[in-house]
Amino acid sequence: MAEALKGILGRDAVSWLADSLLAAAPDFNHRGFAAACLDGLDALELKARALHIAQVMQQHLPQPFPVAAEIIARSLGPEVPATGENGAGVLRYMPHDCFIAQYGREHPEAAFRLQKELTKRCSCEFSIREFIMQHPEQTYAQLQQWAVHDNAHLRRLVSEGSRPRLPWAPRLPLYQHDPSPVIALLEQLKDDPVRYVQRSVANNINDISKDHPDRAVALCRSWMKDPSPGRSWIIKHALRSLVKQGHPGALALIGAGQKPDLSIGPVTLTPARPKIGDTLVMSFGIRSKAKTAQDLLIDFTVFFMKANGKHGRKVFKLKRLSLEPQAVRGLTARIILADLTTRKHYPGAHIVELLVNGARFPLCEFELRK
Repeated sequence: MAEALKGILGRDAVSWLADSLLAAAPDFNHRGFAAACLDGLDALELKARALHIAQVMQQHLPQPFPVAAEIIARSLGPEVPATGENGAGVLRYMPHDCFIAQYGREHPEAAFRLQKELTKRCSCEFSIREFIMQHPEQTYAQLQQWAVHDNAHLRRLVSEGSRPRLPWAPRLPLYQHDPSPVIALLEQLKDDPVRYVQRSVANNINDISKDHPDRAVALCRSWMKDPSPGRSWIIKHALRSLVKQGHPGALALIGAGQKPDLSIGPVTLTPARPKIGDTLVMSFGIRSKAKTAQDLLIDFTVFFMKANGKHGRKVFKLKRLSLEPQAVRGLTARIILADLTTRKHYPGAHIVELLVNGARFPLCEFELRK
């Protein structure tokens, strides 16, 4: 996967970029540009390739930055649909975003004009953060304008770019300490009709919940008054981390705040003696001990053995169901024990717990073999 991704910024992308810049500026030295981009490119990973190409753009485009930015804006291809499902091909615009972040800091207005167009092809969530940190008031004023823009890409940039804990990007300590400015922006987006924007709003609130859990719950609670279908989806998705942690307020908001009264039946493991590479299937029953029906949100936690001999906790979604009084339901959960890009497995004792409405129930233990 990593090889495939970095290959997007290879020879074909450099040729495309050189041609597009030449079309925007007839005197552009596209041959010299392409040769400089390809020099040493193969040895670099994806992000380093984007930075390298951005540096070559700086060397070959006219200066100052506003002049170069106008050429880049004219060179851009057509907009892509605001779905977030346009494939990895949009990554060929990564050097453009790096160029803005590296060389546009002293020219925020020109940078904003270019970001406004570029984000319709490839989200500028990384470069806009540079301006949030360098020019917080000016950038916030721009985000306020984009929050009510007709273009969904720009509205999504407002939410994604202001995320306090955006993955693969520096955090925004200003907004981690006090998320009030971000929340004010999200209030403008809470009824956005586009799922691409809704998902970003939910992810932003999820970020906020990691530093201010009660604040995030209070925000979602205030949004529960006559919510649109899109806002209801945002709330559920926004609370996912707090729900996995068993936060009482978050569980109550999604209707899973009832304390469960049940017992867990015998557990069958298949295979009985799993080894690294297997998929472990756990089959078990839950029996209601309550006198009334119970609305149950059921997850499970696996305490994976780590290389240092300690356990790391990972929560997985399982099922939501209504369990009638004295009823029994059979459930099946699977654990992938093959090594993944995000998780490596080690032999040793593994522990599994069931999480029901945030309450912990021991489920089983198994010894993972090589």
